[in-house]
Amino acid sequence: MAEAATQPARKGKGPLVKAAALVLFIIGALYLVRYSPVRGYFTPAALRSFVAAAGIWAPVVFIVIYAAGVCLFLPGTLLTALGAAVFGAYWGFVYVWIGAMIGAGAAFWIGRTLGREVAASLVGDRLQKYDDAIERNGFATVLYLRLVYFPFTPMNVGMGLTKVRFRDYIAGTGLGIVVGTFIFTFFVGTVRDVWASGAWGELLSVKVLLAVSLFVFSLFIPKIVKRFRKD
Repeated sequence: MAEAATQPARKGKGPLVKAAALVLFIIGALYLVRYSPVRGYFTPAALRSFVAAAGIWAPVVFIVIYAAGVCLFLPGTLLTALGAAVFGAYWGFVYVWIGAMIGAGAAFWIGRTLGREVAASLVGDRLQKYDDAIERNGFATVLYLRLVYFPFTPMNVGMGLTKVRFRDYIAGTGLGIVVGTFIFTFFVGTVRDVWASGAWGELLSVKVLLAVSLFVFSLFIPKIVKRFRKD
């Protein structure tokens, strides 16, 4: 009887322990990349040198760095620009997209495993309908938030706290980041090629002008998506 009575208590403490672990993980990640002595390894120059030194394994190393960086709250623009600068516009896009997807899935799993139970217990009657709506319309919700450039890593962890299905989350993320990722890597990769060649006259080439136009257009994507959503 005594042993049976202690089981609910242990079960009740479990979600709190997991939630505490999630908070400590987030704090530790932010401290590691921003305030700890090892933050110097997370600069663009240091990361680029590390990836370049990997030789034929550079794509794999970069994908691992990108995925880990997403979980550690490194800025996505930094990692994406790194991929485009090292691998160019097209392969950079491929490796960035793969790394972003793996990182997004891992961060979602962290949030779902450590924080979902406590989040579910805190959801009252007013918020329950929104949680249920996210479960029913998970793909559309995730796709919309990705298209309007909702902060990448916080959304990964945050979505793990909701009832959204993993398959809807992954599908919405994969489709939602394609356009923005390609435009940004194409822009950075094109500028890199011009810089490396030293042919400054190519700054007025069709490819560069297209890259700049796409980059400017990407800045208006959130407004365009919101306008269509209202309509």
